[in-house]
Amino acid sequence: MKVEGSAMGEKRKAVEGRKKYEQERIARRRGGGGGGGFGRPPRVRRVLAGSSSAAIQRLFEVCMAVFKGARTVPSPKDVQMLQLVLDKLKPEDVGLSTDLPFFKDRSTAKETPAITYTHIYNCDKFSMCIFFLPPTAVIPLHNHPGMTVFSKLLLGTMHIKSYDWVDNYKTDKDPPSAQSRLAKIVENSDFTAPCETSILYPTTGGNIHTFRAITPCAVLDILGPPYSKEDDRDCTYYKDHLYADVAVGDSTANGSCDNSFRWLEEIETPKDLKMIGVEYRGPQILDG
Repeated sequence: MKVEGSAMGEKRKAVEGRKKYEQERIARRRGGGGGGGFGRPPRVRRVLAGSSSAAIQRLFEVCMAVFKGARTVPSPKDVQMLQLVLDKLKPEDVGLSTDLPFFKDRSTAKETPAITYTHIYNCDKFSMCIFFLPPTAVIPLHNHPGMTVFSKLLLGTMHIKSYDWVDNYKTDKDPPSAQSRLAKIVENSDFTAPCETSILYPTTGGNIHTFRAITPCAVLDILGPPYSKEDDRDCTYYKDHLYADVAVGDSTANGSCDNSFRWLEEIETPKDLKMIGVEYRGPQILDG
């Protein structure tokens, strides 16, 4: 999911983060402490200043080591290292708590609910962002061109559906449009926090996915490298269509309906997609 970040804003937050880190370090020496928090997204808009967190700092440092920039994929060893750090990450490590009103709200919106996001960190090698989804909210089907993505469900329950492209196939059926390609379902399941980190790669693992919130939930996405229209890594949205009677490689559905295949048709950004950006004020990262 693509969201815009401000270079000046990131620089300002980095400076503020360093100041807060030093203040908290002095406080800890004196026996002091502090807690971090998020605002209500969108109802929990007021946010509390966050203290430094060893967990989020460790995550940042591992990301700096793992992601090498454009046109690179982390090694299996690096993937495992980052996955282990994320699997241990707790909501409170990024200033979240189930006590926030947002996570207690079980009401169903009559109109398309808005999705709130907050940037933790962004650079040319990777980005760290948390998405807050109220019940029934959907992040539409979209891709991650040339990216390796780690998704960590922090709180709540959501349904994840993901696809990979199928290139070696034979069919006598016409696609819905010239903007359609055949894809195969990789994941189509409910996930409830705490659960293992989901990982997708540039061409495998479910590079095209959609999230649907069952309860209020928060998910941390780490993208390496991040979206960049200038570098041909723009976000594309899709609509899926049912498909049957497909032959892929040497295998065939033998005339029966194989529900694991879909036509994915490229579409414009959905008009009802509502995204609200808020400033990250959870535990701070010390950069440099």
